[in-house]
Amino acid sequence: MRQGAFLVNSARGGLVDEKALAQALKEGRIRGAALDVHESEPFSFSQGPLKDAPNLICTPHTAWYSEQASLEMREAAATEIRRAITGRIPDSLRNCINKEFFVTSAPWGMMEQQQQQQQQQQQQQPQVHPEMNGAAYRFPPGAMGVAPGGIPGPMEGSVPGGAPISHPLPPGIHPSQASSPHQPSKHGDHMREHMTEP
Repeated sequence: MRQGAFLVNSARGGLVDEKALAQALKEGRIRGAALDVHESEPFSFSQGPLKDAPNLICTPHTAWYSEQASLEMREAAATEIRRAITGRIPDSLRNCINKEFFVTSAPWGMMEQQQQQQQQQQQQQPQVHPEMNGAAYRFPPGAMGVAPGGIPGPMEGSVPGGAPISHPLPPGIHPSQASSPHQPSKHGDHMREHMTEP
């Protein structure tokens, strides 16, 4: 190396001969050195050829670490965690190999599509008709519950927590047309036979 040069090594410890470096520092041929990696780690100032070398700075293989870098790493991690929780594609895939394949094969597109479908279903859910007050309680619990796809169609078997049912309503009757127990049926008593009382 040139007389009076400064040496910095943050790559690999074996690149620098520590005995030769210690001799060059003592003779002044190398003005100063900074090492982050060493031939034997963990590095100790109390042993090895560099223990008495002047103008030497040694760090314990910290690589990129600084207070600012640590803060930026925490912020970047929090941002990516937030993106993952909200179901969005990671923002910076700078070092991603085959990024196009990853984006198309990963479930991000499917997750976004499912979110859009859920939002549409929530907007399309029917509002409870005022006339259902007084009529809905005649059916087993859960028979009139609104599922993500809207009011359920004819069911067989039993509703969780309820009694066995064949149909929540007779075919062709809208809940708004069903009568309450205290009102006569608009469609006559023969329609009441089709309804299963709890």
